[in-house]
Amino acid sequence: MRKCLTNNSNATPLEQSIIGSARAALIRFMDPVYRGVHGLMIVGVFLIVGLWLSGNGTNAGPFDLARVLVPDEARQMVWQGGYTGSSQSGLAALDSQTSEQDIAHIIYGRASFPLIKQETIGLLNPEVARIQVKSISHLADQIPSSKIDPQALDSNLMTPVKNQRAVAEYFEKKYNLDKNKIEEYVSNAVLISREVKIDPVLLLAVISVESNFNPMTKSEAGAEGLMQVMTNVHKEKYALYGGVAGAVKPEVNIRIGAYILKYLIATSGSLRNGLKFYVGAGNADNDGGYADKVMAERNRIIELCKSSLNTKLAFNGQKERS
Repeated sequence: MRKCLTNNSNATPLEQSIIGSARAALIRFMDPVYRGVHGLMIVGVFLIVGLWLSGNGTNAGPFDLARVLVPDEARQMVWQGGYTGSSQSGLAALDSQTSEQDIAHIIYGRASFPLIKQETIGLLNPEVARIQVKSISHLADQIPSSKIDPQALDSNLMTPVKNQRAVAEYFEKKYNLDKNKIEEYVSNAVLISREVKIDPVLLLAVISVESNFNPMTKSEAGAEGLMQVMTNVHKEKYALYGGVAGAVKPEVNIRIGAYILKYLIATSGSLRNGLKFYVGAGNADNDGGYADKVMAERNRIIELCKSSLNTKLAFNGQKERS
C-alpha cells in the first residue's frame, strides 16, 4: 500500500494532466444533469405551493399531500394578508383516511372563525355579500370534497342570477312570502354554499322542508331558524356569532346548518343518510319520509333552473318556448 501511495503522490505531470482533464470533462458532463435536477426541484416546489394555496379547488386528492406539508394557519395568512383567528387542537387536518371521530372534532371542537373576504359572485340581492359576518369556510374546508356525495356538491345551477330570481319567485308564490325577504334568503344560500362548498339547491330544499322559509320557526325539540338547527346542541357555534339570538339571523343560521349538513353527509356516506341524520333519525328505522321530501323539493328546483336556462337559450336563438 505504501508503494501505491508513493506512486500516486509521485505521478508524472502527464498523468496529472490526464487526471485533471478527466475531472474537467466529468464536471462538464454532469453540469446539465445538475441543472436539470435543480430545475425539477424548483418546479416541484412551485407545484406544492400552488396546490397548497388552491385549497379544496383540487377536490382533495393531491391537495391532501400539500395539507400535510403546511398548516392551514399559514394558508390563511397568505390568503388574507394576516391571520385573524387561530385553530385549536380539535382542527387536525383531514385526509382520505379520516375517521368519523376525527371529523367530529372539527364540528364539535372549539375554534375561532376568521372574517374572510367573500368570493365575488352575482347575487339576486347584492347587499347580502356586504354583511360583516364571520366565515365558516376554514372549518368546512377541513372536510374533503372527496368525502361528499356528488349529489351534494354545487352543480352551478344557481350561479346565474336569472335562476336565483326564478327560484325566489317560486318560493314567494308557494309560501306567500315577502319578495325582498325571499330574495335575501336565496342570496344567502347561494353565497354560503360557496363558502361551505355544498350545493345551494340542496340548502334551499332543506330550508323549504324545515321552516317554509320562516326564520322565526321553532320546534318543540328546540330547533330554530331557517334550517332548524338545534340551538342547545350547537350553542357553542352560535357563541361565535354573538350567542343563540343568531338562530333567527339567516346569515348565521344557514352557515351553521350548512356546515352541520356537510359534516353529516361526509360521516354517513351519502346524501340520503346525511339527511336522515340531519332530521335526527340516524338510529331509527326510517326518517318519516324526510329525505324523500327534501329530494323532491331539490328536484323541483333543479327542473326550474334548467327550464329557466332553456328559456334563455331559446330567446337568444329567437325562438320562444310555448
